[in-house]
Amino acid sequence: MPPFEALKLARSKNLDLVEISPTAQPPVCRIMDYGKYLYQQEKKEREAKKHQKTITVKEVKFRINVDDHDYDTKKNHVLRFLDEGDKVKATIFFRGREMTRTGLGRQILERLIKDVEPHSIVEFRPRQEGNTLHAILAPKKSAVEREKEREKEAKQKAKAEQKEKMLQEKLAQAKLTPEKKEEESAVTAAAEVPNPVSQA
Repeated sequence: MPPFEALKLARSKNLDLVEISPTAQPPVCRIMDYGKYLYQQEKKEREAKKHQKTITVKEVKFRINVDDHDYDTKKNHVLRFLDEGDKVKATIFFRGREMTRTGLGRQILERLIKDVEPHSIVEFRPRQEGNTLHAILAPKKSAVEREKEREKEAKQKAKAEQKEKMLQEKLAQAKLTPEKKEEESAVTAAAEVPNPVSQA
């Protein structure tokens, strides 16, 4: 169809003639409401933004004279951040004469990397910039994999609870059954015993 006729047809329907594929031979066009099309595209983009997770970098600061308990606490923070899907920047600040002991800082970061190895991937090995030494760790699993794992655990937990509930109901019925049998046997025995008053 020639472009002039296509434009005439689009105007008669109060719609727009939109070029879809200009490089094709002949060029491909579509008759549509262009404003509505743009609105729907924008709506799709907003919907996609809602579902995507922005990865933030959380920072955990150490000192070279960190105690074991403080180290464990900060390591647990790192593990929590990684489980939430965030990247972690482990930083060590050197003050004054501590700059001569950068090896101790490197040992602390290497120890941290080794301790959280099952949960993380090392993006940047420990490197020094001025008076700070830092390493960046990223979570091993993607957000989708973690979500699937959580759903799987929730299903297994629900299944186990349902089995437990059914088992308790069966036990409760098993306890009631002997008592009912005793009651029924007592009732039938009472019915079988002749009433001496009625026979006289």
